Amino acid sequence: MTPTRRPIRLGGVQRRFTTSGAVASPSAADADAMPVAPNGQTLMLHNTMARRKEPFSPRDSTGKKVNMYVCGVTVYDYSHIGHARVYVAFDVLYRQLTRMGYDVTYCRNFTDVDDKIIKRANENGEECDTLVDRFIAAFHEDIDALGCLRPTIEPRATDHIQDIVTLCERLIEKGYAYPADGDVYFSVDALPEYGSLSGRKQEDNRAGERVAVDDRKKNPADFALWKAAKPGEPTWDSPWGAGRPGWHIECSAMIESILGKSIDIHGGGQDLVFPHHENELAQSTASCRCCATDGDEPEEPFVRYWVHNGFVKVDSEKMSKSLGNFFTIREVTEKYHPFALRWMLLGTHYRAPINYTQRALEEASDRLYYLYQTLVDSRVALTEAEASATDAEVKGKPKPPTGVAAEGIELAVETKAAVASALTDDLNTPLAMASLSSPLKTLNDLVSTKKGKKAVGRNVALRDLVKTVEETLEAVGLPHEGGEGLLEELRLLTLARAGLTQADVDEAVAKRAEARAAKDFAESDRIRDELGAKGVALMDGGSQVWRPATVVNDK
Repeated sequence: MTPTRRPIRLGGVQRRFTTSGAVASPSAADADAMPVAPNGQTLMLHNTMARRKEPFSPRDSTGKKVNMYVCGVTVYDYSHIGHARVYVAFDVLYRQLTRMGYDVTYCRNFTDVDDKIIKRANENGEECDTLVDRFIAAFHEDIDALGCLRPTIEPRATDHIQDIVTLCERLIEKGYAYPADGDVYFSVDALPEYGSLSGRKQEDNRAGERVAVDDRKKNPADFALWKAAKPGEPTWDSPWGAGRPGWHIECSAMIESILGKSIDIHGGGQDLVFPHHENELAQSTASCRCCATDGDEPEEPFVRYWVHNGFVKVDSEKMSKSLGNFFTIREVTEKYHPFALRWMLLGTHYRAPINYTQRALEEASDRLYYLYQTLVDSRVALTEAEASATDAEVKGKPKPPTGVAAEGIELAVETKAAVASALTDDLNTPLAMASLSSPLKTLNDLVSTKKGKKAVGRNVALRDLVKTVEETLEAVGLPHEGGEGLLEELRLLTLARAGLTQADVDEAVAKRAEARAAKDFAESDRIRDELGAKGVALMDGGSQVWRPATVVNDK
């Protein structure tokens, strides 16, 4: 089927959509009319449907309002690091859209009725609602700890049963679904566009391999919209008898009920492209005006931009409970700071696969400590410098900056532009974070070196660079104020991983001082190396007695 195109004007920008919902490539005439956000910037997003990056343009005629739906967790267990990857990625997108001046409605659901939930509740001898409430609370604890902002709306599937039933009825009436012994199935053959999101063909869904065999189905690839009641399961009334919703239908129903029949952004992990999002697209396209049943081009696609993050591997293998390499968020954050995990996740582009390793987490933790120690030291230096500022500096008549200060002032401007460019280019967080390297080095020069302390314009450079670093941290969801508390938390976690207490370190420091005084440098080095192997790096000189160090167990 060859898609046709027709122009649609939204937000003052000429846009074209294919029948599958992809944004068509801009023509030469469109090049000067790239869509811009309220702040004047253009955001490029990779659209899974189009298989490329596209300029973001919301449906809203004013160009200011954006609605975004991200598939949430099925709440039957603690959330794992794969979930952390998803929700950190879309938290950055939420923050970026908001920073660009959009009024964003962010909806993220909870699947609170599912085979896994029912099985776990029956195993525990508890009600499904009790199980669900407990793990929703745990999910919020974990995701909040990672610094993710709460969505605008967090609906539960069971609060939208009537919306689900109504949607099923509409699909049956339009000929896209059919009842079968209390179940209701979607007929994939009725929708020629089925497979457009994932690129899969019907013959890929062969019975007995990826799709369960069921003689009641017209096509083995047909999927359940409604499931007939079974003993020991929660059920609701429907025109087809007591039962419960299938997995895919809940998101289509909640999106339509809460956000409308067409939305700007739909997100989730790459594993959801097929079958979940493919089936969502089919249901919603078939059920509403998005479906061109009369041959006319649809006015709006169900979703303008499909956005998906890459997989998480553990030590280069697929994360799996059977392989023993499955980690929940709270298992990781018992040993490492939640922001170290967030830093590690942000260090890989959200669409690329990420390899979770101890080394990566150790290095993220080390970098986090360096960053916040630099910020804390720079703020102290700035406060002291401002307190001793000359009359000319206070009155705004300083001498032209020189040396490292002049370089720092220019670097602050360049870094701000580089970060903005990186984040508007499909949320390139690795590049944005890498842009902090030079500012942090320059801040340390201004704080600790002779040339930095004497540079004319040092106060301005310190202030500009600190502000630039803080703004970057805020953009990627890391704390941008304070820092002393976070440093202490990082030190305590280091001691816990090493099996040491602060008293143990103090005792070792005292013994090392005695050895150095006795010129027993072999013993001094032994103590230093022994602690260093455990992640405690002793510091000679300066205000810090020790700081966390990277430790990698290669065994």
